[in-house]
Amino acid sequence: MKRIIPISLMVMLIMVLTLTGCGGGSGKGKKGTAVDVYVAGYEYNGTCFVAKYWKNGLVEVLPEEPNNSRANSIYVLGNDVYVAGYEDNGTRFVAKYWKNGQVVDLCGTCSGYASSIFVSGNDVYVAGYDLYKAKYWKNGQVETLTNGKHKASASSIYVSGNDVYVAGYENNGTKNVAQYWKNNQKVPLTNGEQDAGARSIYVLGNDVYVAGYENNGTKDVAQYWKNGQKVPLTNGKHDARATSIYVSGNDVYVAGYECNEEDINVAKYWKNGREVPLTNGKHDARATSIYVSGNDVYVAGFDGNVAVYWKNGQAVPLTDDTKWAGATSIFVVAR
Repeated sequence: MKRIIPISLMVMLIMVLTLTGCGGGSGKGKKGTAVDVYVAGYEYNGTCFVAKYWKNGLVEVLPEEPNNSRANSIYVLGNDVYVAGYEDNGTRFVAKYWKNGQVVDLCGTCSGYASSIFVSGNDVYVAGYDLYKAKYWKNGQVETLTNGKHKASASSIYVSGNDVYVAGYENNGTKNVAQYWKNNQKVPLTNGEQDAGARSIYVLGNDVYVAGYENNGTKDVAQYWKNGQKVPLTNGKHDARATSIYVSGNDVYVAGYECNEEDINVAKYWKNGREVPLTNGKHDARATSIYVSGNDVYVAGFDGNVAVYWKNGQAVPLTDDTKWAGATSIFVVAR
């Protein structure tokens, strides 16, 4: 059964379903070590959507806004927890992040969205967009990636050494072109003949991995690119999208979802191209973020109305099914 959402919440839900934060970081847990599992997301409180995150299944309070808000991405470094998202202040959307619950407004008087966060040393990087411009912020200072002539968005950010990588898309006037930017220089991944988007980026050594989708003329195909070379994950018979990517050693893990014969999205991930379904196709479900720690694979998302993460395919519900909720990003830290 698909979610039935009141029209008054439709604008917010569109943002909930289109933005995807990358939960991937550089830390890897060792086999047998205890871990803390952090998950960012949102939950409806009866009036509006509320940004929040969970640590080991227990909700951690972010300052509750009077209007809709959402947490899109989470990153943990040492004792500090960073969560990126946005708030609808009643007149516009405000990009922001929270460090240990303290809010940092990125937008000032602009209308913007924060979709992904990455922390490197003392520097905090947040990707997002403001109206038609893809951009990112470094320690609150904005870097604009596109000129605003056509709609664009930055969905994911990754920092490797002195290099800043941002994945997203830019419209060419008729179609969305999947691309990433390395140090503000654009690298197109598709030719612009069909709609496409880049949702998540991961860098390992000299290799750049980007997850997303490209339309084949009738359906969206889930795929990833390694150094610009396309690797399809689905056959194009049903709509599907890849939302998050994580690389561990020689293994490539990609989270996403695919529509089934009943027109219901099935949450799943792929390991080296091999599909691993996470839900049974009875409820609309999506996998939005993936993280690998040692031999364990963690995936965040939602199943029906329930925010959930899966550990090695086993569901760990974060909410009940009485309110709309979803998990957008996952980060795992070895203790």
